Amino acid sequence: MTAATWFLYMVRTASGQLYTGISTDPVRRLRQHKGELRGGAKALRGKGPLTLVYQQVMANRAEASKAEYQLKQLSKAAKEQRISER
Repeated sequence: MTAATWFLYMVRTASGQLYTGISTDPVRRLRQHKGELRGGAKALRGKGPLTLVYQQVMANRAEASKAEYQLKQLSKAAKEQRISER
């Protein structure tokens, strides 16, 4: 069995807010958030259209979770800077 590839991702809402999360499949996760598939975050309901604006491959789930926490601590300006650097 091979280890799953984990991603750190950010989604932009219609109002410009940024939602940060981790997933093994950011595209599938975005579809869940949009309501196309079951399992999206309640925080994003009714906030569409949603756009995947950032994704980064992580070594494993532990590293993805750690990076998610660190990214969530940043200001919106710092997150926007990270998005623009990709």
